[in-house]
Amino acid sequence: MESPDRGLGWKYDLPAPNAEANIDPSFKNPPRASIEINENHLELSRVTMKLRGGWIVIGVIISIMALYFTIDYFSRFPLKLNSAGIEELSWYIFFHVCIFCLLTPYIRMDFGFPRNEPIRFNRQRRKVYFYQYRFNLLNPFSKKNWGVIPVAYDWDDLTLEAYRIYAPMGNGGLKEEVKVSICKPGTNEVIDRVFFTDDIEEGEQYWAIVRLFMQQGPEALPEFLHPSNSKDETPSPSTEGKIVFRNPFDRLAPEVNWPAEMDLESRTAPAPGEQP
Repeated sequence: MESPDRGLGWKYDLPAPNAEANIDPSFKNPPRASIEINENHLELSRVTMKLRGGWIVIGVIISIMALYFTIDYFSRFPLKLNSAGIEELSWYIFFHVCIFCLLTPYIRMDFGFPRNEPIRFNRQRRKVYFYQYRFNLLNPFSKKNWGVIPVAYDWDDLTLEAYRIYAPMGNGGLKEEVKVSICKPGTNEVIDRVFFTDDIEEGEQYWAIVRLFMQQGPEALPEFLHPSNSKDETPSPSTEGKIVFRNPFDRLAPEVNWPAEMDLESRTAPAPGEQP
């Protein structure tokens, strides 16, 4: 059987879902991602959009500049209704349409990406539920290829892949990711691949936590991973007494809203006689 296809920058696969899980003893601080745990499922949050609103601001600035320079140009050189003038106007329209088409998908992501894209691991059903936002940069006006499309896969069909690539970026050029790939049952054909974390070390820690939960249940997890009963937000030691910047564009982010049937299924155990 051929090996599954891997993307650019792939380094290695993390342990298989049913490989023995052990949490690193040095890992004693709560992870950045929030974790919800009960007897049936573990929910791990994912924030795939780190900085929201940048493309909205860029789009507004470019639109204002384009409008200003267009008005200024034609006020200095009035348009003549001849073949040369019509050709000139056509180029201006074409230029603005290109800018609009290039910016639209990124602005749409700024508005459309949910605040959180959680993953639910249901140990009773041995299924994993992804609250997944899909998009297609080449078709920014489509309804079918854009939006949240939750999906569910069997636990045994998951593979976690570590990626590391070097690119000209502000953090020294190193970009890390851990992705979840799903193969068609009984084959090595990858049918889906989604984001897990943006740091390999964190991805390995989260994956160990998830595997330990799926194999042994919530009792096997360290105490610090169990969420507090209090729903009040408490400041962390690193932020207490400091002014914490809140991105105002985050208020535009849609809330998580699972489909009712999947929401119930992903949080509960199968009823007696029901297929998992």
